[in-house]
Amino acid sequence: MSKVIIIGAGGVAGVTAKKCAQNDTVFSEVLIATRTVSKADKIVSEIHQYFPNSKTKFSTATIDADNVAALVGLIRDFGPEMVINLALPYQDLTIMDACLETGVHYLDTANYEPLDEAKFEYSWQWAYQHKFKEKGLMALLGCGFDPGATQAMTAYHAKHHFNEIEYLDIVDCNNGNHGKAFATNFNPEINIREITANGRYYQDGQWVETQPLELSQDIYYPNVATRKSFVLYHEELESLVKHFPSIKRARFWMTFGESYIKHLSVLEGIGMTSIEPIEIKGQQIAPIEFLKAVLPAPESLAANYTGQTCIGVQVKGVGKDGLPKVHFIYNVKDHADCYREVQAQAVSYTTGVPAMIGAMLMLEGTWKQAGVWNVEQLDPDPFFEAMNKWGLPLSELSGVELVKD
Repeated sequence: MSKVIIIGAGGVAGVTAKKCAQNDTVFSEVLIATRTVSKADKIVSEIHQYFPNSKTKFSTATIDADNVAALVGLIRDFGPEMVINLALPYQDLTIMDACLETGVHYLDTANYEPLDEAKFEYSWQWAYQHKFKEKGLMALLGCGFDPGATQAMTAYHAKHHFNEIEYLDIVDCNNGNHGKAFATNFNPEINIREITANGRYYQDGQWVETQPLELSQDIYYPNVATRKSFVLYHEELESLVKHFPSIKRARFWMTFGESYIKHLSVLEGIGMTSIEPIEIKGQQIAPIEFLKAVLPAPESLAANYTGQTCIGVQVKGVGKDGLPKVHFIYNVKDHADCYREVQAQAVSYTTGVPAMIGAMLMLEGTWKQAGVWNVEQLDPDPFFEAMNKWGLPLSELSGVELVKD
């Protein structure tokens, strides 16, 4: 039985907290801390309503996750074994610093990104390796779905199917409909910064840069649909090509509907996606922050969401028998099913469940080792077993090339 702090109270945090409530033999007490405590209070109220038999105790607190001293005080007062960071990527380093000072383990779902630059990479967090190792603490980076489960899928391919991974394609399809003219499925600011940035993929030892949404192809997502998918840069590519040096090419694909792209193009064209502050009535504000304020909150989309998501990893390379092989591991999740279970849409669900699983594996000692780690560096088998148990069943498809060269 373990005490944990969840920092953040958005859609993903709500899912993670509710899955902790379901898993009450591991999570004895959970504190949800966020800047706007009413959002945390709402999550706890829903837990009491929908999971009345859970033995997990929940409480809430106000916290400024940019303030290391405040974080240290909160952690010392509550006394958790670990912190699950579901706040903004800008706050990863301050939370890691607080965990080091207080001697608790750390987990997040997205790598660090500077507030004033649309750039994300693991270098800032990998630099903490010696500090966490020296203190006997573990930091698990990017334990959502993508990143997170996609890295476990890659590790599973390497352990059970391939002697050499040569071509890696991560695919992410949201074939759902929330009924809004324009909305993002997770934090609008992070989502839009990611999509409007230049794309990148790994080819023969170097990174190839593309224009935003420049490269696309139609991809069949099993049991869901064939959808036009676009190459983006996604953070797990950086760690996967490092830890699997046999990879010759690695790409990340995501689906976007025509309406979404049209709205985004207009907003970008008039400067609403800019992160550069402008002065409005004597105040400095980045247009993207204003846009975030007027767009629907991702967690508000859940009630009327229909359709499914399909996220997976296709690998081509040399199989365990020494012959060429192509293999695909994936999960399909229904938005309405997620709402019935935890009052969330599938994009929040597929990120929040792996965060709970990663925390569980660390707390049970299955994955606990000092230092800073990416998911693919750890044994994928217990993670897969937990995915199948806790709501994200995995499927495999061999011999069919869904993503073309």
